[in-house]
Amino acid sequence: MPVSVRIFLLLLLWTLPAAAQNGTIRGFITDEADGQPLPGVNVILTNAAGDLYGAASDTDGFYAVSRVPAGDYQLKASFIGFQEFERSITVVAGEIQTLSIEMAVEETELGEVVVEGARETAGAANVTAGLQTVRPADISLVPAPDISADLVNYLTALPGVVSQGDRGGQLFIRGGEPTQNLVLLDGMQIFQPFHVVGFFSAFPSDIINTADVYAGGYGGKFGGRLSSVIDITARTGNKRRAVGAATIAPFVSSIRLEGPIVPGKVSFLGSYRRSVIEQGAAKLIDEPLPFKFDDAFAKIHANLGSNAQLSFSGIRTTDSGRLGINPLNEGADGITQDEVNWENMAFGTRFLFLPATLPVFAEIVSSYSSLKNEFGPPGDPERSTEASVFSFQANVTHYVGPNNFNWGIFLSSSQLDANLGGLFQNVQLKKEFITEVGAYLEPEFKPTDGLNIQPGVRLQSFPSKGETFIEPRLRIVWNTGIHRLSAAGGIYHQEITGLNDRRDAGDIFTAWTASPFGTIPEARHVIAGYRIEPANWVRFSAEGFYKDLTNLNVSEWTAFPRFTTNVQIADGTARGFDLRMEVGSSDRFQATVSWGRSEVEYETTARALQLLTGDDAVAYAPPHDRKDQLNVMANVNLKGFNLSARWQFGSGLPFNESLGFDRFVLLDSLVAVTEVPGEERVLYGRPYTGRLPTYHRLDVSLDREFRVGPTTFLTVQTGILNAYDRRNLFYLDLFTLRRVDQLPLIPTLGLKLEYR
Repeated sequence: MPVSVRIFLLLLLWTLPAAAQNGTIRGFITDEADGQPLPGVNVILTNAAGDLYGAASDTDGFYAVSRVPAGDYQLKASFIGFQEFERSITVVAGEIQTLSIEMAVEETELGEVVVEGARETAGAANVTAGLQTVRPADISLVPAPDISADLVNYLTALPGVVSQGDRGGQLFIRGGEPTQNLVLLDGMQIFQPFHVVGFFSAFPSDIINTADVYAGGYGGKFGGRLSSVIDITARTGNKRRAVGAATIAPFVSSIRLEGPIVPGKVSFLGSYRRSVIEQGAAKLIDEPLPFKFDDAFAKIHANLGSNAQLSFSGIRTTDSGRLGINPLNEGADGITQDEVNWENMAFGTRFLFLPATLPVFAEIVSSYSSLKNEFGPPGDPERSTEASVFSFQANVTHYVGPNNFNWGIFLSSSQLDANLGGLFQNVQLKKEFITEVGAYLEPEFKPTDGLNIQPGVRLQSFPSKGETFIEPRLRIVWNTGIHRLSAAGGIYHQEITGLNDRRDAGDIFTAWTASPFGTIPEARHVIAGYRIEPANWVRFSAEGFYKDLTNLNVSEWTAFPRFTTNVQIADGTARGFDLRMEVGSSDRFQATVSWGRSEVEYETTARALQLLTGDDAVAYAPPHDRKDQLNVMANVNLKGFNLSARWQFGSGLPFNESLGFDRFVLLDSLVAVTEVPGEERVLYGRPYTGRLPTYHRLDVSLDREFRVGPTTFLTVQTGILNAYDRRNLFYLDLFTLRRVDQLPLIPTLGLKLEYR
């Protein structure tokens, strides 16, 4: 019998006597107005003797208070912006009661003006050992070119998150590569979730319930990636009435529809966005912006009684753009004709179940995801890759008084295929099928008030590769008064990896493949943090992190970069700290200042670099090593107007300096070297010894909402991107010394018509 099953059975037998003497209260908490789940609601049980038992609702709005002695209690549920729910209940020994709660929005009537309490923001300074929970109210505080906010704008405002700017669609989180980020939407893996224009992702805030962003130190439930996890849960759709919204802006237009299929029980949510950049923003600045994208999302959610829920989700995204410089393949407008295209597609189901006789929460998730990515002249790509994965995961939480016992099993099957057009000469790629199976155990102990300890272990096996890994994990959180101390760590492996030529900033083509040399990349994380909230209007947090990386697959640096290269093995480290301060309240004024300081270093013993430098081992900073990053955000709500501003600063990214030029003759046959002119090449120095100029930009937006009908509202937004027209560098071609800049000053105007 597997060890995990034995432990579960022992724990179950241990809890049976307690279950006979005590009772359990559990259920789902939703918004009375639309049936949406409410995470973070505090549920408290008190009796006449003053005994207190409590819990908080999770992402799905689920709460459970177990091991409550039999007797009469007063149950209270409270959440900022909602009326307190209160009910008298009787706990029966050995009985599990399901009590679902609907909470009404708190309203204050001032004459003819009705002010509704907004749902609570998670707060930029509310970070716990690398975990940041993001809600739509947080996202709306960040200025954006689209009137409907997008998750990526909030992510790029976090310290430790490095982006390529307003084009490219790549995020580097605390030293990790983009392909080392695990991005999930309702349990579906999204391979390349960020659009070719850096302001947009596949996740508009209108479809998001919560997003848990782990910058490292994530638990046993997640695996298969080295750097980070972005776990997004979509909204369930309005179960009371049909609502919707439509927007138009210089970058993107969108439409969202949702409503009940069976009132109170079954709902749908649909969202579609399409870029209008070439027709809108490009005309405003009178220069070509050859980018286009779209995304579509749909979800059906059903309450199958008080003890079960079922949802079906699907998403599709497409992107196309031209980023770099290639003088040999330019159009009349001077822009390279090499085009990168990618398409994501995913669909899945999620089933939540509460066994009638056990204090258990069970989740079963199955999904299929795929990616197609091409690069080269339109219609005739030079490189292509296809990746798909079918996955199944069962997660179980067993509630044992204040403690929880989490465990799960998982299975995935991936198919990978790539044609690199000769880019990586030492990699022989073929169609591959990779199977991954495993299980995890992660108990959650609360020995004293405020102390939470989560030790865990993940067993990850690749039968198709004959590899098995045991990955320990640990997370500790201690809340004491106004202070919070936290720490997290673990070991992580990534068998399915992405190959990318990072020598070329204009090339974002990524080939998904198994680790090419049979050496599985590994990472070890350590995070420690401190948070203090001396008053309800000010919060401060500090975190330090360290990541040790081994067996990374990176491009080999040689003096012949324009054509082909090899893959080389490198080890690395990422270390640094984040400081965040948040002041103000979420309804009138809020400001956040964050500073991230980090250092990323790779080291390799590749033969080409040994010959280039004369050293046995060569250490260098990879192109995403941004030493300092500063973000200042402010949001003011006054007399119906909402003003948002963000200033970003980033120190210069590394690039490879050139020493000069010569001509190279490839001696792959009998060549008359006195007659063949050869090919021009750049002579490089040591890798990435140069630094690009600093990056900084100010974005401002102002919006106002108007009621145009009993349930119809019009929001008008105006703003400026890059308000002082900073000339920020995106890409410098070392052959021609031509540069591609980020977007200049762009005025924006957006309209949103919403039916509630």
